[in-house]
Amino acid sequence: ADQLTEMRCCCVGAQELAERYAPLLRLPVTEVGGALELIRQQAVKRGKERQRFRETSVATLELLLPRDNRKVYLETRLDARVQELVDRIGEDFGLKYIKLILNGRTLCVDQPLDQQGVKNHSKVMVLKVSDAEWKLQLSEEEEKEKNQKESLQRTQKGFQILSERDGSEDSSPFLEIADQRGNPLTIPPQEKKALILAMGFHEKGRSLMKKKQFDLALCHLLQADQQFSRCGSALLASVDNFAVLQLDVVWCYRALEALSCLEDGRSRLQRAEDCFLRCYGERQQRLLMIKGNTGREEVLFLRLHLLQSLLSYVEGNDAQARHQLSKVEALYTRLCLDSEKMAQLMSLGFTEREARLGLRACEGDLQEAAIHIGNQRQEREELKQRERKRRSRRMEAISSLTELGYSRRDAARALQHADGDVDVAYGGTAVDTSSPVSLQLLYLGFQRDVSEAALRLTGGDVQLATQLLLDQQGVLSPELLSESPSSEEPSTSTGDVSTEDSELVNEALEDIARHEEDYLDLNLEEESELIATMKTYLSPAHSV
Repeated sequence: ADQLTEMRCCCVGAQELAERYAPLLRLPVTEVGGALELIRQQAVKRGKERQRFRETSVATLELLLPRDNRKVYLETRLDARVQELVDRIGEDFGLKYIKLILNGRTLCVDQPLDQQGVKNHSKVMVLKVSDAEWKLQLSEEEEKEKNQKESLQRTQKGFQILSERDGSEDSSPFLEIADQRGNPLTIPPQEKKALILAMGFHEKGRSLMKKKQFDLALCHLLQADQQFSRCGSALLASVDNFAVLQLDVVWCYRALEALSCLEDGRSRLQRAEDCFLRCYGERQQRLLMIKGNTGREEVLFLRLHLLQSLLSYVEGNDAQARHQLSKVEALYTRLCLDSEKMAQLMSLGFTEREARLGLRACEGDLQEAAIHIGNQRQEREELKQRERKRRSRRMEAISSLTELGYSRRDAARALQHADGDVDVAYGGTAVDTSSPVSLQLLYLGFQRDVSEAALRLTGGDVQLATQLLLDQQGVLSPELLSESPSSEEPSTSTGDVSTEDSELVNEALEDIARHEEDYLDLNLEEESELIATMKTYLSPAHSV
């Protein structure tokens, strides 16, 4: 009865409007009433379609066909590729070669609809194209895919080269994994390679995000995620790199409006939140102990809660979305900086990044920020000096070992296993028996290949290997040599670097941020835009 009464009231209201505006429009009351009824029906229809989309993710698109410009409606999931939609339109309406236009831009056939800005109720124009233009369009898509693959391959190869370098060549750049205080971390070789590749792909992805190339950035970030999965869980639990990567992936989903990745985005945000808790501690106590403040890292939590709010809204949970957005607005208020204070710090010779990070670290206190930035500069300079001295000592140690018969590569490996102790490396106890040769055997006058074989036969025991060679007068019989499984690695010279390798390495190094806190230096412009959008979505007027 209530529903019938409501419908009757609506009809009476429409009749009153028709009678009011018919004289002004100089049209019959029935014609104006019919138009108002059509508007009402369309509004009801769109409301039902909007509700169905939120419940099932099935969108309704309005298509403008090329023949007679007539409008048709088509239902589809937005995670479907454009090619699937093109095929359906071709079958349903007998169109062979077509392209789809959204807001003046041609949709790429090999990408999902949602990643190109297609939304529920989007209006898409269908245009016929010639056979030649169709082939050209396919060629352009193939070229884009080829460039994407080439970018991934070059990034991987560049960082692979860097991950295999051991620092034995003074002139060749190499990468080292260090903690937040700059102290090198001892990591198993395979895990170190995976970590360098993961961080390399992540840096490349972040570089592309800054250029707003979110589709290509996402490809690199997902590759970083794969490499991180090859690292030990203990390592990932102790650093925030993995958590930041999860945020970056979901931020790309947002930029590409990839609703099909909603479930994956939710799980990634949960992993990020769990990782931050392990790394920073409850209420960020561990972070406070390490860095002395938590202001700079708050931008990560702002982005985390903002994305959580967005996903909650898309899932239809407006109450949770508002709860998360309230956290975001509180953080945003604290992190927005006074432009006058920024200008004063920059007038003192500090960079914009230093000023921004310094003020956030010191909760907006100008004097404290200036002192903090000065201390940071001094600490970085001291770290550089320690690194130069450590590198110099390492090169001297490698040179000392090479004079005793080691190759530079074997000397570097022996030093790594000996934690940089030349005496231990010289004694042979730190030798990796699968490749480097014990200096003791070389020092006694035995040949390199025979010494390696003896070490393999004795399981790396230098004393047993020495006794074996003495018993055999320094010559191993073919029978003994055949029992020794060869583990020789292809000989590579780090000093003879090809031009292509140099280019790949330089490309990789260009993408590495020069400041260790680059990932925290957010100006919050994108976040501000999304906050405004979310407030509009969650406003009472929009909900109605």
